[in-house]
Formats: sequence, C-alpha cells, structure tokens
Amino acid sequence: ATLRSDLTEQQFNTWIKPLLVIEDEEGPSLTLLAPNKFVVNWVQKNYLEQIKVAAEKRLRAKTTVAISVGDKRLAETGNRNEQPEIKRSSVVGAPMNPLYTFEGFVAGKSNQIARAAAIQITENPGTSYNPFFIYGGVGLGKTHLMQSVGNRISAINKGTKIAYVHSERFVGEMVSALQHNTINSFKNQYRSLDVLLIDDIQFFAGKERSQEEFFHTFNVLLEANKQIIITSDRYPKEIRGLEERLKSRFGWGLAVCIDPPELETCVAILKVKASLEGFEIPEEVAFFIANKIRSNVRELEGALRKLMANCRFTNRAPSIDLAKESLRDLLAIQAKQITIENIQKTVAEYYNIRISDLLS
Repeated sequence: ATLRSDLTEQQFNTWIKPLLVIEDEEGPSLTLLAPNKFVVNWVQKNYLEQIKVAAEKRLRAKTTVAISVGDKRLAETGNRNEQPEIKRSSVVGAPMNPLYTFEGFVAGKSNQIARAAAIQITENPGTSYNPFFIYGGVGLGKTHLMQSVGNRISAINKGTKIAYVHSERFVGEMVSALQHNTINSFKNQYRSLDVLLIDDIQFFAGKERSQEEFFHTFNVLLEANKQIIITSDRYPKEIRGLEERLKSRFGWGLAVCIDPPELETCVAILKVKASLEGFEIPEEVAFFIANKIRSNVRELEGALRKLMANCRFTNRAPSIDLAKESLRDLLAIQAKQITIENIQKTVAEYYNIRISDLLS
C-alpha cells in the first residue's frame, strides 16, 4: 500500500504491477520476476530501493530484493534454482519500450499526419500504408511512434510476430549468421514475421551485402502483405550509399516527415512527460523551457529530467529561476550565436569535405 501511494497510477501500473514476487521461506528475501530485460533494467535503476523499503516495512526485517526475467511458472514453484523453459514472445528482436504508446505520444502540427497514419496501420496492418517510412531529425519521436504501432498490434493480437530491430543490429546478426553458417535460420527469422520495425535505415548505406539481404526480406514480407515500418534521418532518395532499388521500394507506400515541434507542442510534451513522473510543472516554467529548447523532443525530456532532479535534491518548487539554474549549461549551448562560419563548419562536417572546398 505504501509503494502504491508513493507512485503515480501510471508508474505503478507500468512498472510494479507486472512484477511477480517469490518470497524465500528461509529468510527475509524477495525475488521479483519481470516480463523482459527492459523492465528489469528500469526497475533496478528507478524503483528497487523503494521496493526494498516497502518490503522491509511489511516484513519488519532487513530484506534483500533481487529482480530478474521470469514467468508465472517460476513464481508458482518458488524454486529460483530451476530454470524455466523460455517461451518465445510474440514480440521478437530487441525489446520494445512499453512506455512508447500512442497515449504518450504528444500530437502537434509537426507530427499529426505521421501519427494518424500509424494509428490506421494498427487497424489494418499490411494493407494501410505499406511500407510506412518515417523520416526526420534526431530525437523527434520516430522510434516512439514506430514502437507505438508494435505495442498496440501486440496488445490487440498476442500471437502477432513482431520484430523491432535497429539496422546496425540487423547487420550484426547477418554477419554473425554468415560466420556461423546459420544464414538460413537468420532469413527464416525475419521472413516469417507479421510486422517488421526497422530503425535508422540510413546505417545500411555502403553495406552492399546487408542491403542485398534486406531487399529480399522486404520483398518476401511485402508480397505476403506483412507490415513494414522504417525510420530514417532523411528522405529515402537522399540517403547516399543506398541502392536505388531499395529507395524505389521505400516509396511504394507512404513516406512522412516529422518536423521539430512548435512551441505549443513542446509545452504539451513537457507537461505530459512531467505528469507521467508524478511531477507538476507550472505553465510558465514549461513555456520558458519550450521557448529555449525546441530542436527536438529528446533534449526537451533531458531538460525536464534535470529540472526534476534539482527540485528533488534541493527540495525546491519548480520555477523559472530554478529552471535557469538547472539548465545553465544547456541554455548556454542553445544560445550559441549562429554565424556564417558555424554554418560552413556544420555543412563541411556533414559532407566530410574541407571548408576550402566548400568555398571554391
């Protein structure tokens, strides 16, 4: 009861409720079983100490608390030394973030088309906008939106085979399969999917063997009306080092850009993210931060975390003055003067050329 009252309903339902508990009959010890490694890492980092305190209050003794991945059968046997049979999840590949949902994705003019298309895909996967290509700068919510689709489809139909994979991981898995002569198994794993979510496709640039394999996987899935969602930091035709046949296929469905959020959306993002953490941010403070940091959502969230930490460590209420103090270094970077020289330097670094070549 104490733990439930200390956390918001969202925090408790997302991170604590899914845990299964094994009590050690020989002493004050608890083992928590989580559904996946992502939850294990998050609970260890953010809630394990609170769980330990709550357990000690209930058991009235010093208690050790451990957490690992496990299932209901292990909890029922109570035998931590018995290794449960691993059941293949409907979501294969890298674990998806359970917080990446449509409810937590703040819509605005910069992303409303992408969000609307993503929601429609969950209603008719494989037939609405296939492939679905989301592009835009770093930290604008591409991965969040893509995984929102995966999480909702998985919730609707637990048997759906979904893989979320970063393109670098795809390359690494393929290289490993070639080295260990398991390439057929690798192909079958990806070509038997119902939904493939592949992040940062631009990392395929220049990797001919990986592009070849993905090309054939793409064709197999598309011909079977399986949903493919791809993200990139740029429009398909602008990805240098990517084969034309892949660029062409990425244009068969719908390609949508997510732009940097406008001021009002930034404010809404701050308020939603703060609420999820049980933190109330005043309107004027949210507007102050949003006005100063509008490049991407990731930096906004980072600024909010800094402010929340400062409030908790100093026991002060959030204010514009405290925001200025907490974000001093970040605001200094944002306020850096934009000059012709800086623009030239950025362009030269991006295209890997010398400034003298740019000016010639």
